[in-house]
Amino acid sequence: MTEAATAPGAPQHLRDRARWATTAAGRWSSRLPSTAWDSLLSALLLVNVVTTRPAQELPLPLALTAALTLPLLWRRRAPLTVFGTVAATAFAQWLLGIQLPADVALLVALYAVAAHAGHGRRRYDTLIAAAVVEAGVLLACLRWTTDGAFLTPFVAVTATTVAAAVLGVNVRTTRAYLAAVEDRAVRLEQERERQARLAVAEERTRIAREMHDIVTHNLSVMVALTDAAVYAQHRSPDRATTAMLRISETGRQALTDMRRSLGVLRTDEPDAARHPLPGIAQLAALADQMGAAGLPTRLAVHGPHAHVPATAQLTVYRLVQEALTNTLKHTPAGTHAKVLVRCTTGTVAVEVTDDGPRAPRPAAVPPSGHGIPGMRERAAAYGGTLAAGPLPGGGWGVRTRLLLDSGGAASA
Repeated sequence: MTEAATAPGAPQHLRDRARWATTAAGRWSSRLPSTAWDSLLSALLLVNVVTTRPAQELPLPLALTAALTLPLLWRRRAPLTVFGTVAATAFAQWLLGIQLPADVALLVALYAVAAHAGHGRRRYDTLIAAAVVEAGVLLACLRWTTDGAFLTPFVAVTATTVAAAVLGVNVRTTRAYLAAVEDRAVRLEQERERQARLAVAEERTRIAREMHDIVTHNLSVMVALTDAAVYAQHRSPDRATTAMLRISETGRQALTDMRRSLGVLRTDEPDAARHPLPGIAQLAALADQMGAAGLPTRLAVHGPHAHVPATAQLTVYRLVQEALTNTLKHTPAGTHAKVLVRCTTGTVAVEVTDDGPRAPRPAAVPPSGHGIPGMRERAAAYGGTLAAGPLPGGGWGVRTRLLLDSGGAASA
């Protein structure tokens, strides 16, 4: 029945019931041996009293033995209470002058205090309990030793008392160490799961940002080229044909970029379909594409860029692409754009400006848009801040500087 309930196809309530039964059985099996041993000890000591005492003397020794041993069944739940009960019974036994083998229960109760006492004052509880037992040992040796043989039994029983206390402390320490190790393992597992969730969320954000840049840019270019082709189809068929070819080329490039960005999500994607990431070297082609779409763009790259990591170059490319796409969408015909990239040993500065009108652009920083926020996220990954806004002499500008020795560069 258990196997059927825990099978993958079993209903959820059956699987929950089987899991509960298994857990309960495990807890019962872990508690059964200790309880059984305590019960067996009590039974043996009671049998010893019955078999070694005359019938007329049985009631009092039997009652004392029961009072000494039966509380041991609760020694793990209430060790201090059990020890107090056993110690009081042992003192009453000493006052009555009755010797019983059940005095071993006092050592078991001391062990329980050392092993199972609460977290607050258990060190002092163990010392106090050991002192009480030692006082009982002294009283017992003074009363029942004969022929002056006091020292030998006193030392022997004292050593047994110390051994019981030390054994209980060791068991408690071992249990606490194992609990700490288990808690650490659980926390490490939770931390790994949290890191995995963060990695997944970060990867989803990165892919969403890539898809936004690819789709927005290419669709804006295709729309602009389509308008140009429609306008020129009667007056200049050659220019219309060129524009349509540009549209086709832009669409194929968009498909390639999407396949490359989404290819990491598929294990069966061939490596041949994954083209190199666009970088600073591809900015010239991007400027030509924007010029064909109706936004003449001038590009200037200062300094060598071979030392710039591939992911940092991709960030530069996407920043320029998004800035030019915004200019293409929100400025009238005749606007010109300028892209300036400065590469140094530890930084890459990017500046994209245009000479369009200073009128507010509704979609430049929309309340729910992703363009400017996505650009800020890309710049922040390399320790940079992005400034976007109107220029004093007219037009719009986007500026940022990437730090190549920041956390983003290191992860790249």
